[in-house]
Parts: sequence; C-alpha cells; structure tokens
Amino acid sequence: MWPGTLPLVVLLTALLHPSRSIKPNFREVEKRVLDEILGPGSYDARIRPSGENGTDGPAVVHVNIFVRSISKIDDVTMEYSVQLTFREQWLDERLRFDDHDGRLKYLTLTEANRVWMPDLFFSNEKEGHFHNIIMPNVYIRIFPYGSVLYSIRISLTLSCPMDLKLYPLDRQICSLRMASYGWTTDDLVFLWKDGDPVQVVKNLHLPRFTLEKFLTDYCNSKTNTGEYSCLKVDLLFKREFSYYLIQIYIPCCMLVIVSWVSFWLDQSAVPARVSLGVTTLLTMATQTSGINASLPPVSYTKAIDVWTGVCLTFVFGALLEFALVNYASRSDMHRENMKKKFREMETSSIDPGAEPEPDGATTFAMVRGTEVHADDSESLSLLLRSRLTLCRVFQKPLVGHEGDSMTQCEVHMKQRPKNCCRSWLSKFPTRSKRIDVISRITFPLVFALFNLAYWSTYLFREEAEGE
Repeated sequence: MWPGTLPLVVLLTALLHPSRSIKPNFREVEKRVLDEILGPGSYDARIRPSGENGTDGPAVVHVNIFVRSISKIDDVTMEYSVQLTFREQWLDERLRFDDHDGRLKYLTLTEANRVWMPDLFFSNEKEGHFHNIIMPNVYIRIFPYGSVLYSIRISLTLSCPMDLKLYPLDRQICSLRMASYGWTTDDLVFLWKDGDPVQVVKNLHLPRFTLEKFLTDYCNSKTNTGEYSCLKVDLLFKREFSYYLIQIYIPCCMLVIVSWVSFWLDQSAVPARVSLGVTTLLTMATQTSGINASLPPVSYTKAIDVWTGVCLTFVFGALLEFALVNYASRSDMHRENMKKKFREMETSSIDPGAEPEPDGATTFAMVRGTEVHADDSESLSLLLRSRLTLCRVFQKPLVGHEGDSMTQCEVHMKQRPKNCCRSWLSKFPTRSKRIDVISRITFPLVFALFNLAYWSTYLFREEAEGE
C-alpha cells in the first residue's frame, strides 16, 4: 500500500458510516416521541382508556400509597393529619411508543392535564393541599408499552370517628377512603396494587399513639347514579397509657390517699381536718374539669369518668366522715357530762333532819341515798326510765332490802361469747374515735377493691376489642 493512503481510507469510512461517530441526542428523541403520542390528532385526554386487552370494559387503576408522617390525632375534633405519597398506575394503549432498543425506559411529564387522569377523591377528607416547594411534587411516567404511573405528595386532614368508652385505655381505627367521583364501575375500577399496597415510614413516631397495624379493603358504594369503586385503608392506633398514668391516675390516687390523713388527726383539730378535706375536694374537682375540657362532650360514660367519679366520691366521703365524727364527738361529750352530773348527784350526802321549805322551791327525792333537786327532775326521770327498761329486759324484779328506804334494781348481764372485733373496738371508749378507726380500714380496703375491679374490667375489654 502506498504511503499516505491509510488516512484517506479512514476518512472515506467515516463519511460512509456517520452514525458510528456521532451519538444521537435522546432528549430530542423524547420530544419527538411526546409530540407523536400526545399530538392533537393522535390523543384526546377527555376519553378514558380501553379496558383490559383493548376491550370495552372498565379501565383498571392500581393504587398504592406511602405514608410519610402522621402529625396529629385530635380527640376533640375527631380527625387526624397525614402526609403521604399517592400513586396510581393504569394502562393506556394509545400511549405506546418505540423504546429504541431499551434506551428510552420511560417518558416523564409534570403536567397532569396532558393525559387522561382518574377522577379519584378522598371521601373522608376535611382539608388537603399539594406541595409546591421548590417545584410541584408531582410527576407522570409513560412507559413504552403504554403504562402510566402518576405520583404526587399531598397532606390531608381526614375525619376519624372515635369511640371513647374505654378512654384512655382505647384503640382507635382511622380510615383513609378513596373513591371515583364521576366514573361508575362500568367505566373505572380501582384495585389495590399487588404485593405491598400500603407502606409506612419506619421511624414513624406519634406523641400519644402507636400505629399497631393497617388493613386494606374495598368499600364500593351504590347511589342513585350508579355504583362507584372505592378503596380504603384502616389504620389501627393504640393510645399510649403511660402519659395518662403519670398525669391523671397517679395524681388522683395521691389525692384520695391524702384525704385519708384526716382519719389520723385528732377529732378536736377541726380547722386542720376541714381545710384538708375541702382542699382535696376542690383539687379533685379541678382535675376532673381539666380532663373533661380536653375531650369532646359525648353522651356515654368513659373509663376516665368512672375513675375520676369514684375518686371524687372517696374524697367527698372523707369530708362527710369528719362531719359524722364531729357530731358523734359532741354527742359523746354531752353523754359524758350527763354521767358526771349523775355521779355528783349519787355521791352527794343526805341530811335526814332537813325539812322542805314551805314555799316548795326545793324538793328532795331519795333514790339509793341520792339527793336530787327539783331542778334536775328531768335527768332523774330519764335515769329511772332507763333502769326500769333494763330490769324488764333482763327480767330482774325490783328488790327491796330491809333497813333501806331506797329501791334498787340489780341487773345481771348475761355472759356473751367473745367477739374479736367488738373486743377490739371496746378499746376505744368514744363513738367518734371508733368511727375514725373503722374509716382507717374501710376506706383503703374499698378503694383497693375498686382498683381491682376497674383494672380487670377495662384491661380485659381492651384486649377483647384489640383482637
């Protein structure tokens, strides 16, 4: 070969095969493909796609969602806020294109009005908005075989009717419902995507709830205009009990126990016992009002209402117990004064030579050597009646002794079997002291039984409803 002929051969080869030296611009290819498949003469976004295998059946749309966060679950308004990535996928054979030997995997659009879109809406939505920072968080992907994937990030505030009978030991089910607004099941059907239709972010944290599980289901609805396809996902939330244990249950128990301190104070310490009872009662009432203020006014009784109501009853009962003790103390004091006065009357000496005064101002009655003035006639009458009653009860006659001008009633008490409770109470001579001692045992015992019944009842009901 002559010298200098090799460069000429290379140049002729490059001129005859230009595709090997110049790479095509696939962005230009995408533009050309989009213009071809979405041109005004080839595609109309107002017409829905055909059914499966090109039939006239309904268009099938597969749905899946990714829950990014759940920011709030409100008991008062009965709603919850969620942010999710919502995806729909369907087949539109009018959008088929050549993938250029696999080099065009899909085409991307950011304008949803360029292609036909399912008219899906969230039926239990209260508020909602799209995310446009920095650009609208939405895209549409068109695959070579005509499949369309629509993805968008949205934030929703959804209604969540709650049953608060077991509050705060309850579980709540909040639903997310998606349905077609205008297309009936003859034209459009929604299906959950096979495999994993609902995904939840791993580090999902809620302040007062725990997401236990979620279930997907169908909820087709029939109206006067036809049957409409509907999808739903049920989110099962369990309320965190530790917050309420620290903020409500333990403080209420402490208030009830503090109200029992008055049982150990002296019955004569009226200011201390009254102030303690009134303070605990007002504090318990304030606690109950604060709890009810954070909940909606429902017509049924909640578990927290039973707890606060019984605790308030115990505190009020401790205050009433002091009123009873105070009354019994005054009664004991009156009785003690009567006994002391009667002893003084019995031990007073008798003057046999004394003659009654002519004006009758002073009259003497002699009973067992007791000198009783006329001014004490009522006390004497009461004493005689009580002695006669005892004599009748124990069938012991009034026995007169020779040489004695008085009448005696010998009462012989029958021997009764020993009773440990009665013998123990006999150590406390006054009724007021006995009431305090009995209250020290009765109040804690009844409160412990109430706790046993309360926790066993509501915890078992919680487990039953959780299943």
